[in-house]
This record gives sequence, C-alpha cells and structure tokens, in this order.
Amino acid sequence: MIYLPVTALLFVLLLLSLPFLWLAIALDAVQVAVAKLGFSPTAASVLLLLVILGSTINIPLYERVSTVAIVPDFEELWLSRFWGIPLRKIEQKTIVALNVGGGLIPTVLALYQFSRVSPLAILLVTAIVAAVSYYSAQVVPGIGIQMNALVAPLTAAMAAILISGGVAAAPIAFAGGVLGTLIGADLLHLREIERMSAGVLSIGGAGVFDGIALCGLFALLLT
Repeated sequence: MIYLPVTALLFVLLLLSLPFLWLAIALDAVQVAVAKLGFSPTAASVLLLLVILGSTINIPLYERVSTVAIVPDFEELWLSRFWGIPLRKIEQKTIVALNVGGGLIPTVLALYQFSRVSPLAILLVTAIVAAVSYYSAQVVPGIGIQMNALVAPLTAAMAAILISGGVAAAPIAFAGGVLGTLIGADLLHLREIERMSAGVLSIGGAGVFDGIALCGLFALLLT
C-alpha cells in the first residue's frame, strides 16, 4: 500500500479545488463590479451565467469574400513555364459574427448606462478609449487582435474620474471602456483582420475572457 505524504495530499486537494476557488473569486468580483451599475448580487450572478453561456453563441453579421494574394516569384514562374496561362485566383470567405457573451451583452449593458448617467461623459470617455485602443492594439496574423489587458480599463477609469469629477464614475468608465474597446480595438481594425483570416471572425469571441468584457469589468473595479 502506498501512503501519500500529508503535503502531497494537500497539494492535490488544492489543485482539485482551484476551479471552484476561481469561480468563487470571479463571482465575487463580478458582484462587486455589477453592483456599481445598480444591479443586485442575484442579477450579477445571472449576468455572469448569461455571459458564460452566451460565449458559445455567435450571431453572423455579414460575409466577406476576398482573393488571396499570390507570391510574385511563383506567379512569374507559372507564367514563364506555362505560356501565360492565367492562374485561377483563390478566394477566401470570412464570416463576421458577434459573440453573445463577450460582445452583445457587454454592449447592451454599456448602452443602458446612457439612460442612467451623463451621455456626454460616456461619449467623451468612449472617444478617448477608442483612440488609445486603436493605437495600442496589434493585429497578429493567425491570432487576431492583441492588446495589453490593462491599457483600456485604466484609460477608461482615469478619463471617467477626470471628466465626471468622481460623480457616477463607475458606470461612465464601464460604458466608455466597453464601447471604446469595441470601436478602437475591434471595429477599426476589422478590415485588416478580414484580409488576414478566413473562417468565422467573432467579435467578443473569447466570452468572459474577451477584451471587451474584461475592460468593462476592470474599469468598474478600478473606479
């Protein structure tokens, strides 16, 4: 019979409990953050569940068909060896979709804030975050858009505090952060992504871990 040391047993139990600890911490963070938007802890739990479930759903928006560029050397070789017979152009199809959990739900919550706080303040923060996100985001072929996770929420939080004077800064930071990230990081780089990748391009496709959702959450926690 093999006996495990107490430390090894505790380590195994810790590893097994990590998913539950992560869920408890995430739920607590979401409840604290969403409470700043005027929702109850129960509503926060429902929203987190909807985001998680919605991350598996993509709503197709439109389809784009483009031709793939041919390597110049290969094209010249083909034309010289095969008597100028034109190459058949290769087409790639990209379907642009909106993810429910990582894109639609945060955007709806952000738009809802226009009825609660100053629309002008939200628009100003959105413009600032969009500009910062646009220049901070990098389009990586085969991966998508990459950006430091704290750039947009820090910008949203600081801009909201300065513009609002600290009054209702949390919902302004949330709305401006979500909409600014959506516009600056995703929509303004959409054409570049379409030309690089084929298949389904999902806005907010990482669900609760997507930059749009994380920006809104971090912006709330920072204000």
